[in-house]
Amino acid sequence: MDGAHAVRQGALLALVVALLVPAPAAAGLEPGNHRVSLQHDGRPRAYIVHVPPAARDGQPLPVVLSFHGGGGNADNQQKYSRMDPVADVEGFLAVYPDGTGRMSDRLLTWNAGTCCAYSVVNRVDDVGFTLALLSDLEARQPIERRRVYATGLSNGAMMAWRLAVEASDRVAAIAPVAGARVLKVGQPARPVSVMHFHSVDDPRALYGGGLGPPFPMTTSQVLHSAVEPTIREWAATIGCPEESRVTAELKGQAGTKEAGHTATRYVWGPCRDGGEVVLWKLAGAGHVWPGGLPDYLPRLLGPSTSLVDANVEMWRFFQRFTVPLTR
Repeated sequence: MDGAHAVRQGALLALVVALLVPAPAAAGLEPGNHRVSLQHDGRPRAYIVHVPPAARDGQPLPVVLSFHGGGGNADNQQKYSRMDPVADVEGFLAVYPDGTGRMSDRLLTWNAGTCCAYSVVNRVDDVGFTLALLSDLEARQPIERRRVYATGLSNGAMMAWRLAVEASDRVAAIAPVAGARVLKVGQPARPVSVMHFHSVDDPRALYGGGLGPPFPMTTSQVLHSAVEPTIREWAATIGCPEESRVTAELKGQAGTKEAGHTATRYVWGPCRDGGEVVLWKLAGAGHVWPGGLPDYLPRLLGPSTSLVDANVEMWRFFQRFTVPLTR
């Protein structure tokens, strides 16, 4: 065998070994905030990922996707929801995706099916984007693929609901805030557990359903689904008992900002495959993230509330659920 032939044979052997040996896992991101850009469906897209200190151990971490409300963006959702401190304590990746809009960095929306605005008109594939985001994130940071969860505010809550139907093989549970399911077609491939937060006094995503008020400086309105029928429909879909039970009743303390506020937790379960549906029914609060940044746009959104901390409650809920192993 001549020297050149030996070199070629060695190179070929090295290539075969490289193809057979699995690629090394993602090295991991440093704790803190990272803004990431990617292309999906011919559009530039982006997300922010907040990495907790636990990432230094190099172990795969759970993921919580947190979708901003209509007209917001990832940065706004990160600051308003105040989820990062819980992520740091509990050791999960808090991910804040950007929607789309005429401008790349503001007034962004999600295509939740019938809402909202630019994303629906332009038929943006936000389910596909979310799945691409997860693949992109996994290439950068080890994640627990069976422990991906979704939440969001208003239009972002509607997006979480859509994922529960169309991405039930990737999303273990959801926790929508102030936004009911608007796309009533399709069935989940597996039961997805839900914890929903909503105030009966929400001035924008109406608890009883119907056309909400126009968006500021527009004539655009959104047809909202009634909350309780939506929750009962989902409970039936995933095989829960017909009747709920009350497991918590909270009341705001007299002399505080929460005086007159209430929060009642209704639970349907156990459901098929160990699932559960929870409704946190609030009163006195507005179109807000419970436990989020207080007094944010009160003339538009109504009163804030800290009677319930949505971040703490949803993480406690999420921890109980995983996507089943594929057979």
